Amino acid sequence: MAAFHSPSTASIGMVLLLLISFSMAAFAYGNFYHNFDVVWGDGRALIQEGGDLLTLSLDKTSGSGFQSKDEYLYGKIDMQLKLVPGNSAGTVTAYYLSSKGEAWDEIDFEFLGNLSGQPYILHTNVFCQGKGNREQQFYLWFDPTADFHTYSILWNSQRIVFSVDGIPIREFKNLEFLGVPFPKNQKMRLYSTLWNADDWATRGGLVKADWSQAPFKASYRNFNADACVWSSGSSYCSSNKNAWFWEELNFAKKGQMKWVQNNYMVYNYCEDTKRFPQGLPTECTFADIF
Repeated sequence: MAAFHSPSTASIGMVLLLLISFSMAAFAYGNFYHNFDVVWGDGRALIQEGGDLLTLSLDKTSGSGFQSKDEYLYGKIDMQLKLVPGNSAGTVTAYYLSSKGEAWDEIDFEFLGNLSGQPYILHTNVFCQGKGNREQQFYLWFDPTADFHTYSILWNSQRIVFSVDGIPIREFKNLEFLGVPFPKNQKMRLYSTLWNADDWATRGGLVKADWSQAPFKASYRNFNADACVWSSGSSYCSSNKNAWFWEELNFAKKGQMKWVQNNYMVYNYCEDTKRFPQGLPTECTFADIF
């Protein structure tokens, strides 16, 4: 597991990655009025600029959150986020797909705040049938508070891929034939929340939120869902379905992911033998083989 490198240390590798990954299709971005409902926050979540921008805020009284109007069963989801700047210790900005019920499925991005000058931790997890414990955590190779960056979830029947600015950072493969559960039957909404988690988020809860810095604010724009939408008991897919439904990581994308994991991964459940004394989860052993 690699330690954090400053942007200057990895700048050459970063330039090469961007040259490889910069080719991206143009999207007709969604509108927050049309695509989302504010569900929490008592005025702390605001849709602005005609629906092109949404902001969440957190103060000592409450956080805030929103959810998609649509439910999805497979798709490619993109959102640009600009995270809480400055001293964000104790805050968590969560951006995730989730179903409902006790045996829910969930695909998580969570951004764990930190003291000014210290890096955010990007926390990822995959839940299936109510069970998670599949955490991988990363530092980012840029300041996620200075500008907007694109965070993407690819979810098809073969794999889940987490990407940042088009660069894959994690792949969770469908290994059901080995007895590993995989999210495939439950429709999921997209959610995002900004909330107080200072009992655990920063250095295990040792660093608390500084409420003199409140309100804390995260911003969102350029949502795109190229996905199968669930409606009236059936799934209706976009005309571009074949572009992502069979998508897998090619050699270049695998190289990008390896670069990120070698340089910026700070926790991997598949290496935590103390946590799993009876043996690492099955997918940890076989993911690289299949």
